[in-house]
Amino acid sequence: MTENSIQERGAGISVTSSRNTRAMIDKAGPQFDLAYQSGVMGLSARPMKERFVSIDLGGSNKCVLDFIRCSYLGLDNHPEIVAGAIDAMTQYKSLHWSCARTRLNFALLTTLENELADLFQARVITYSSVLAANMSALPLIASGHLTGNKKPVMVFDRFAHATLAFHKATLAAETAVITIDHNDVSMLEQICKQNPCVAYICDGVYSMGGAAPLEALLSLQQRYGLFLYIDDAHGVSLFGRQGEGFVRSQVPGGVGDRTIIAASLGKGFGASGGLLMLGSNEHEKLFRRFAIAHAFSASLNLAGVGAALASAKLHRTAELLRRQIFLGEHIEQFDRLCKTDQSGLPLPIRFIKIGDETTTISAARTLIDRGFYTSAVFFPTVPQGEAGLRLCLSASHTKEGIEGLCQALDEVLRQDQEIRG
Repeated sequence: MTENSIQERGAGISVTSSRNTRAMIDKAGPQFDLAYQSGVMGLSARPMKERFVSIDLGGSNKCVLDFIRCSYLGLDNHPEIVAGAIDAMTQYKSLHWSCARTRLNFALLTTLENELADLFQARVITYSSVLAANMSALPLIASGHLTGNKKPVMVFDRFAHATLAFHKATLAAETAVITIDHNDVSMLEQICKQNPCVAYICDGVYSMGGAAPLEALLSLQQRYGLFLYIDDAHGVSLFGRQGEGFVRSQVPGGVGDRTIIAASLGKGFGASGGLLMLGSNEHEKLFRRFAIAHAFSASLNLAGVGAALASAKLHRTAELLRRQIFLGEHIEQFDRLCKTDQSGLPLPIRFIKIGDETTTISAARTLIDRGFYTSAVFFPTVPQGEAGLRLCLSASHTKEGIEGLCQALDEVLRQDQEIRG
């Protein structure tokens, strides 16, 4: 994506003028080729015990400890959640209804949305993915229908997830779209002072590590009426007595009519799909009638509905707290053994910056050979020259596995430094 700087608004602000997909592909293509050829991307695998998977490496199978998946509580292969998916299909004798949700819905889906609404203390609409939820929400916000018929200036955090940032050009046809530096609360406040209606779009927990400055954002909301749209896909289930998530657990009382929280049912929650937490009946009616993925697409499939219902039930038990505690212990252990920019944060994502794309891919392949699968991350996921390894910690990892990973990381990174001189 290319952006033109607006100097008169001050440093750290830009607006989207055009999206150059061709240039992005041309720049990133060689790295993707190398990653696939090296056997660190596009792998086929079968799950094994704990967080081990058996991956296919050119016709031979290798057992590796998986630090790729975002199932931070280890619920994605929980037997009760798997059983919930099977029971739902058995009960309804179907997987999917091919119709828009404005016409017909599985009764079990209504049950799920009511259950999630009670669990998270918000009005909840589910979607087939968080991408579909974001695609549905952002144009409605830009229209002004959620902000007293005043079209807001749409302000994006520069590190907002690709499923948010992708929609900038569409939103720019409706209203002004601005991008500011990551977590730049001062710049956001300046924009709030200069404009009567502002909406801020960001992640709750960022996919490459770190989190939104929620306390400061809520303060801006209180002082200026800032509308907040926060994608908490990576934070749901990990925080809160009932797994409300990083954001919802810190928003006092109800969600309100100036906040929307997006979340995943397929990461910490351990099922499939996405959702929106809304704060008013009027907002819910608007979304159920005009949100693109609700009015013109089908719902979460029935296996996902059954799995999510089973997970929601688990979220009301002591097992949720036990898994949250295990995850916290594993995060603390990793931080003791391996220092990163995210050390000390109670979040399960760690990013080890290497810089060079080729070196990063080589390091990821060496770790696979040593029995550990990590994500080699490079442009366009991160800026050019800032490639590195992303690690996702889980409640179902073991202390021995984390210790082994940290030892292998130390050796691989030390070897790289020696080679570079």
